[in-house]
This record gives sequence, structure tokens and C-alpha cells, in this order.
Amino acid sequence: MPTDLYPVTRLADVREATERSGLGALLLTPGPDLRYVTGYDAMPLERLTCLAVPASGDPFLMVPRLELPAAEHSPASRLGIEFVPWDETDDPYAQVAARLGSLASVGLADRMWAMQSLRFRDAMPGAEQRLAGTVLRELRMRKSPAEAAALAEAGAAIDSVHNLVPGFLKAGRTEREVGKDIAEAIVAAGHERVDFVIVGSGPNGASPHHELSDRVIQAGEPVVVDIGGTMPTGYCSDSTRVYSVGEAPAEFVAYYAVLKRAQEAACDHVRPGVTCESVDAAAREVIEEAGFGDRFIHRTGHGIGLETHEEPYIVSGNTELIEPGFAFSIEPGIYLPGRHGARIEDIVICSETAGELLNNTTRELVIV
Repeated sequence: MPTDLYPVTRLADVREATERSGLGALLLTPGPDLRYVTGYDAMPLERLTCLAVPASGDPFLMVPRLELPAAEHSPASRLGIEFVPWDETDDPYAQVAARLGSLASVGLADRMWAMQSLRFRDAMPGAEQRLAGTVLRELRMRKSPAEAAALAEAGAAIDSVHNLVPGFLKAGRTEREVGKDIAEAIVAAGHERVDFVIVGSGPNGASPHHELSDRVIQAGEPVVVDIGGTMPTGYCSDSTRVYSVGEAPAEFVAYYAVLKRAQEAACDHVRPGVTCESVDAAAREVIEEAGFGDRFIHRTGHGIGLETHEEPYIVSGNTELIEPGFAFSIEPGIYLPGRHGARIEDIVICSETAGELLNNTTRELVIV
């Protein structure tokens, strides 16, 4: 794994950001925040693993003794911080509190278990608990060149799976059978794990987060295929394409053309200085003008990186200005309940001048 993907300088950047925020310390348990700062993909357990990053003072990693070898062999070992192992009869929460001393506030990892946050509340009753994401979001949203390369690798991998989908889709097969083939292809394409496989055939295509079912795919039906996984780097893929098993209904073909124009308009709109909500509006206006505004029922996109869904969110009301390095999906949809639906999704990263697509399979309706 490239060392510049999880640079040792990132910890200092996080400590400085913590100090600027006014928080006394960040407490990061296993999950995307901990991995972002250290490169350590720690196993989430009821036993506490926690990186403490004080605004002043030295950071340290509290780790169960049985997990110490894994921590020592992880990228976190390059950071030069103290690893503090604890034994089964110890209280690691009290140990963290004692090392940090009296603090007015702490930032907890956004994905910290409630059980752990409550234990920290008891161990540090004088410390206001806030979200570490208020500090880390500014860093995590701005992808480095190494992160952009990792997302491009993920995008190419999921593209290669979409290229195989026409061979999996046949009338008479179930969504679950097709989904199994796709999941195997996601891993074969280089992903470490499969995060989701949506195969929405016919009326199931009108449910954006449809679960695989035993519904048999029929001739003449459109099929929405939304797939993604996590690469060994930790960075995620996510792409949606629409297929039709034979010729699709005329009304579907007509509104699919609207959807394609809307998705292209949003992609073309991306550049530094525009707002997140204006990208949403670029897609939504095309769909509304065609009379399908009430059939586009979700935001246009979400950020992506170490999580499939992270900031920034491409949605009305988000006035944040897009900056170089922001990476997010653009995925408008049109859904006709009981009949069919469609969504086209690409990952886009903002360069110094425009949006660059990280998915490059055809956006045309693919007839199989």
C-alpha cells in the first residue's frame, strides 16, 4: 500500500485541527476516522481500541494486549506514538481519562459505539462530548492525489464488473442469482469486500435501495444494477447502470433519456466554487422540466472515500462550496412505483478546473 495514502504527517494535521477547534482531544475508535488518521484498520470489538489525540500533548493508542501485535504490524507503527496495552481486568476508559487529565470537551469518533461513548462519559464527567467529525470533515473531504488515485483504482475495478453484467442478466434468472455472480466478480476485480449489490428488476427498480430477491427477471424488463465494494486501500467504489433484458417499454426509454441528460448536466456543472446544492439543482431542473420532479425522491449524491457515504452531500440546502479534491457521486434517479425505475451513478472528483469522472462505462441503456 502506498505510504503517501496514509502519510505520517496526517497525525500532526489532525492535532493542529483539534487545537483550532477548541476541543481538548479527539478519541478515535475502530472505523474510518481511525483508519484515516493512522492507516490502522482495527477490528471493532467490545474491547476498547482508541487513539487519543490531545490538542496539547502526545497522542497515544490504547489497545487490548491481545490486539497489540496487529497494531504493531499496522501502518500506525510508523507514527512514533506510544502504544498502551491494557489487560482484561483493566479499565481502559479510566486509563485514557487519567492520561488526558481534566478536559472541558472531547471529540468522539462519529462511528463510536454508544456503549463506548457512555463509558467515556462516566470516565470523563466534566468533558462535553462532541463529534470528531466536526474536526476531521475538513481534512477528509479534500482528497490528496494519493486518495484520488485510490478512488480511481476503485472506479476502474467496479467498471470492470459492470462490463460483465450483460453476461449475467438473462430472462428466467432471479435477482439473487445475478447478484451472486456480481458479488463474486467484485471480489475478483480486486475489491477486499463487497459492500452492496442491488439488482432491481422491473417494478423493483423503483425502490432505490432494493434488496436482492428471488424475483425472476422477465423479458422486456429494465434492471437497475447498483454495486460497490472496498479496495485493499480502504477506499470505496460505487456505480449504477441500467440494463434491459430485451427491448424496454417505450415510456421507460423516454424517461431514461431525460435521466441521462440530467446526470450529464450535473457532471458538467462540477467545478471549484460552485455549491453542492447547485449540482443537485442542475440535475433536478432537467427532471422537473420533463415532468418527473416528484419521481426523483433522493439527493443527487454523496461524498465517497473510506466510506461509501460521507461528506459532502450533494443536496438542496448544502451551500458548501466545492473545492479541488472533493469526491462524490452524481446519481439522479426517476422511479415509477409498481412499474420500473432508473438511476445513473458516477463518482466525480473535482480538479482545479472541473469535475473528472472516475467511472467510464457507457451511460446508455444497455440492451442484453
